[in-house]
Order: sequence, then structure tokens, then C-alpha cells
Amino acid sequence: MSARLPLVPLFTLSLAAFVTIVTEALPAGLLIPMAQDLQVSVAAAGQSVSTFAIGSLLAAIPLMALLQGIPRRRLLLFALAGFTAANAATALVSHYSLMLVARILAGMAAGLLWALLAGYAAAMVPPEQKGKAIAMAMAGTPLALAFGVPLGTLVGNVIGWRLSFAALSGLSLLLMLLLRLTAPQQPADPAQQRLPLRQVLILPGVARVLMLVLCVVLAHNILYTFIVPFLQPAGLAPCADAILLMFGISSLISIVITGWWVDRYLQPMLLISILLFMAAALLLQLFSTSAMAIGLAVMLWGLAFGGAATLFQTAMVEHAGNAVDVAQSMLVTVWNLAIAGGGILGGALLHSVGVSGFAPALLLLLTVALWTIWRGRKRAASAYGHPGS
Repeated sequence: MSARLPLVPLFTLSLAAFVTIVTEALPAGLLIPMAQDLQVSVAAAGQSVSTFAIGSLLAAIPLMALLQGIPRRRLLLFALAGFTAANAATALVSHYSLMLVARILAGMAAGLLWALLAGYAAAMVPPEQKGKAIAMAMAGTPLALAFGVPLGTLVGNVIGWRLSFAALSGLSLLLMLLLRLTAPQQPADPAQQRLPLRQVLILPGVARVLMLVLCVVLAHNILYTFIVPFLQPAGLAPCADAILLMFGISSLISIVITGWWVDRYLQPMLLISILLFMAAALLLQLFSTSAMAIGLAVMLWGLAFGGAATLFQTAMVEHAGNAVDVAQSMLVTVWNLAIAGGGILGGALLHSVGVSGFAPALLLLLTVALWTIWRGRKRAASAYGHPGS
């Protein structure tokens, strides 16, 4: 019989993921009040999202490489303390430049937390339950996108954007207390077992997981960033919030299914995820003016992407072994590069060929992802004399 999962610490990790995502995305819904309060343009206020991403992108690998010798729970507490301080500063500062500094610090805390989250969750449970534990820890991500960001936006627009960030700071402080009281201590890896970055990258399977992350997250962010112009041919642009809610609910369903099956069927679920995303892209290409087809495509997209982070991080835990935290920091960096790349590539496509170029680009990226999974299965079969699992 399987051991019982440590629900309270896993729930705490899930809430930490929730705080991270809401902290990152909340300014997008509060740009106008933030701009008015800080006396800057809306475009300048929008840089609060970019600076967060830059902090996370630049800090994940260096911080994890530098701090490998510190016990993992202490590092998680340090990351949450970073959120507590950065969100409090964002709520209190009156100068635009200081707000950007606070956002960079929040991004750095996010880079460290994402590098630790999956490995910490997996280490709490027996090997046969690692995927389920990671899925529980990651459940805060779709919850944040579906409910946390809209709720934070509503609160911020009604009673003030600063109170939204103050609430996030308070929640981070509470999570620090819960984590300290309930989560097990995890020692750092002994110095002789720590691998340099280059050796981690050449571990079997690590580069393939990073390629998967790049392709799938890039495809997702092209679509997610420019969802409004994509909905215009079907007349659904005014309903973008409802469409994104549908995506969020489908993502929640996906992460529940993923958590249930990932430990037994990781490779098949990766394949199914890519195929569902490809089906969504085909529907969007062939029936771009049909509201019903768009709705179905969005649900397939949510089912495909909701559990993707759990699948990728579980695969990385399996391949990276004792170097999992450094490998996860690489995953975080590639993920953030794909987010930035989605905006750049999507914008270029929109200006050059319009939304009609989106679906072919998605299909090309997803075909590369599918080939990467298939190649990995063939290599596993060759190495072990049976189909990869």
C-alpha cells in the first residue's frame, strides 16, 4: 500500500507556487492604477512584468549554483522571505525606479523557488510517488492563473493596487511559518557529489527535457500572449477573460489527471500532451471563425498545458539524480527564455503575416517536441533493451 502523502507541506509548496505566479502576473491587470499612482505611462508600468522576468531569468542558475551547500528548507524560507520583502516594498514605495528594483528582487526569489520546488517535493515521498508530489506542489500554478490573478486584479482595482501586493507579502510570511513548522529538513548534497553546470547539462536526458520545455512553452506563450487578436476572426475578442477562464479550468483538470497517472505513465502522458496541443493548433488554423471550434481548441490547449510543468519537472527529477536542483534552475531559465521568446516571436508573426501564421508556428514547434520525445524513447529502448518508460 502506498504511503500517505505529506499533505500540509505539499499544500504549502503549492501556495508558494501560487504566490509566485500571482506576483509575476498581477501588474498586467493593474497597469492603469499603478501608472496613475506612480505618475508614469502605462507602457512604463508594464515594465514591472519584464523586470520580474529578467530577475528570474538571470538569477536562477547562478543562485542555485552558489547556494548548493545550504539545506533546502532554509533556501525555500530564504526565497519566501524574498517575496515577503519584495511585495511589501512594491506596496510601499512611491518612486517608480524603486518599484522596479523590488520587482527584480521578486523575480530573483522566484528563480530560486522554482529551482527548488520540484526536487523538494519529490524528496518528501517514496520514489513511486514523486510525480504525484510534484503535481500537488505545482497545483498552485493553474489556480493562480485561473483565480488568483483575476481576484487580485479585482481587489486592486476596487480598493487599491498596493493592498494586493501587501496581501501577497502577508501570505508569503504565513507560508514561511507553515513551511518551518511542517516541512522536513533536507540537507544539501555533499560537496564531492555536486556537479558543475556543464556536467549537469550533459547528463542523459537533461538536454532533451530542456528542448521540450523550450518548444512547448514557446508555443504556449505565442498563443497566450496574443490570445485577443487570435480571437478576433471568431468575434470572441470581447470574451477573452471568459476564454482564459475556460483555459484555466481545463488546466486544473489536466493537473489532477497528471498527478494521478504521472508516476506510471510519464512518457505516454508527454506524448498525449503534445498531441492534444497539436490538435488544438489544427482546430485554430482550420476553423478560426467558429466560436464552437475555438472553445474546443482552448479546452484541448488547457488539457495539454495544465500538467506540462509537472511532466517536465518529473522528467527532470528522473534524469538529473542528485543534481536535480541545478538542473531545475536550468529548466527555470529556459522556461523564462521561452516566455520572452513567445512575446518576441508572436509579435513578429503578428506584424508580418498576421494571426494566420500562429498555428503553423505552433505546429512546427510541437513537431520538434514530439520528435524529441520519440528520440528519447528510442534511446531508452536501445540502452535498456526495452521501450523507454
